[in-house]
Amino acid sequence: MIYTCTITPSIDYTVYLPEFHAGELNRSKEVYYYPGGKGINVSRVLKGLGESSIALGFAGGFTGKYITDFLEQEGIRTDFIHTPEITRINVKIKANEESELNGPGPVITPEQQEALLVKMKTFAEGDWFILAGSLPSSINRSFYLEIANVCKQKNVHFVLDTSGPALKNLIPAKPFLIKPNQQELGELFDTEVTTIAEAVQLANQLVEEGVKHVIVSMGGEGAILATKDHAFVAKAPQGTVVNTVGSGDSLVSGFIASYINNGDPVQAFRYGVASGSATAFQTDLCKKEDVMKLFTSVQIIPFQE
Repeated sequence: MIYTCTITPSIDYTVYLPEFHAGELNRSKEVYYYPGGKGINVSRVLKGLGESSIALGFAGGFTGKYITDFLEQEGIRTDFIHTPEITRINVKIKANEESELNGPGPVITPEQQEALLVKMKTFAEGDWFILAGSLPSSINRSFYLEIANVCKQKNVHFVLDTSGPALKNLIPAKPFLIKPNQQELGELFDTEVTTIAEAVQLANQLVEEGVKHVIVSMGGEGAILATKDHAFVAKAPQGTVVNTVGSGDSLVSGFIASYINNGDPVQAFRYGVASGSATAFQTDLCKKEDVMKLFTSVQIIPFQE
């Protein structure tokens, strides 16, 4: 079974406007309400790709119920831990420029943290656990290490898609997969990544430290994959970018969905890049038919110095 975990989910209220005027009344005729959070996005994309998952995390209030109901209507199983706080709402304004107003995440108590660990201890060998999204600094870093240790003890594939100190602190746990973007990779090494060659060099260092697969999204330049003894560069297919929200989560989902079925990281990388692009080219997350239209146009080449 695949489990996704979103520590701070949200409802993403996305508004499309021809222009946004700060300090004035703005009216929109096109709005969308979707459950937000990277782990939730992964579960939704996996469903669209034909893979089942169970969405874990912390949710509460009428917004938490909306998220649960929405996912279950899409056929996605949920097992959220209840919080007394209302799950946040994030406002995304799509106009001549993109603006975001993100609400604060809830306070996760030690009792709620323990409840998640209890659920994880029921996992079976070979399961997948995807910890995705921001990891609040209000939670002691030892909790995230406990999560990683449970995965190791249960022989569960640990996938980590976060950034900042939490990502750096969990590198020694040797995740199966991490997916920083270009900037986040640089932050891990206190430097700036400006070229594909620099990204490959740093990704290879992470592999040497024990991370099994490192995917780095490089914006318009595509993405790279570093694994033991090999590195690959993906050229993303051409298309009109409509919405970048969830694109990276789709890449992770596509990689996992493919890897589960064929065990080939290169093919999984191709499928992941096609999934990320398919999401970027539409207003919501991709489905399998969207991905297959792009799959053959994704170019994967071995990295050469």
